[in-house]
Amino acid sequence: MKVEEFAKHFEMNVLTSEETLNKEITGMYICDLLSLVMSKAKKGDAWITVHTHLNIVAVALLAELPCIIIPEGISVEEATVNKASEEGVAILSTNKDSFKVACEAGKLL
Repeated sequence: MKVEEFAKHFEMNVLTSEETLNKEITGMYICDLLSLVMSKAKKGDAWITVHTHLNIVAVALLAELPCIIIPEGISVEEATVNKASEEGVAILSTNKDSFKVACEAGKLL
């Protein structure tokens, strides 16, 4: 499923540019420990994290993740959104918690 379809289906806000929405999501990974994401997430996973600092973009790039999902309405730093847009990584925002997002996505992915 493309990031754009995923975001629309789950009524998520897209924080980054439209150019970030064409990548394919093939799975999901939930973790806030960046080193663990780098070693365990699989290419194509959507990543759910509460982190919003610039380092999440670098981790997503290293792990080849198409998007980062920020749960619980947490605001994302402008520098992070700008860098993600620049690098082609989508950042999606939702008011739902991580568990709810994962449960709903698990039915589609």
